[in-house]
Amino acid sequence: MTESVAPGTAEMESFWQTYKASGERSIRDKIVVHYAPLVRFVASRVAVGLPSSIDQGDLTSYGMFGLLDAIEKFDLARNIKFETYAIARIKGAIIDELRAIDWVPRSVRAKAKAVEGAYAKLEAELHRSPTDAEVAKELAIDDDELQSIFSKISFLGIAALDEVVMGGERGEGLTLGDTIADRRESASGNFEREETRRILVDAINRLGDREKMVLTLYYYEGFTLAEIGEILGVTESRVCQIHSKAVLQLRGKLGDASAG
Repeated sequence: MTESVAPGTAEMESFWQTYKASGERSIRDKIVVHYAPLVRFVASRVAVGLPSSIDQGDLTSYGMFGLLDAIEKFDLARNIKFETYAIARIKGAIIDELRAIDWVPRSVRAKAKAVEGAYAKLEAELHRSPTDAEVAKELAIDDDELQSIFSKISFLGIAALDEVVMGGERGEGLTLGDTIADRRESASGNFEREETRRILVDAINRLGDREKMVLTLYYYEGFTLAEIGEILGVTESRVCQIHSKAVLQLRGKLGDASAG
């Protein structure tokens, strides 16, 4: 370790310029060290809802591969912050590895798909967001079982909200999370991207107030699920349920929109 403090903005810009020009390993390592806290932050967010058997240290290790990939592929000429670009790749690397080890039971995945399908069907029929009671009736289950499904698929929900819904390499496309988090981005001139953004914004706006609040506080304001629970006056597990419900509603709305 040759540096005792984090390099300032000007020094980081110098590191970037030097690395992109020379590919010097020692400079890349300094960039990695600077952005390592970002990997730990993303790993801690993804860890929410995972069983205790999944070590957060492992998630951080998976995320480091995403950071390295982001550093290699980041284009200094693009007018975006590296952090914005890197987060998608870090999350993607973690989620890809979790999928590779396939720890989520098939029965849980099947239930998530069934609930998503019920939302899509009822949304098309009712022209509004269905209630929990209507979704439970469609699935021929009671409300307690529906809420249990929301709890069991909490990680699948978080993964789903960070999946790229447009084509392109990870970090290049638009995610549902981007729609909430990147409010400052101006129109890019890319019609398909902007049309997707319009559909997503419309779908989010048609969610219930609590669902919109949970998504906004989690993805835009950076609150943890526990902190959101304190704000709403409910338990963290209940926030997980609300989050999962919101994501499945969004996916159902998007599926309906793409089919229309």
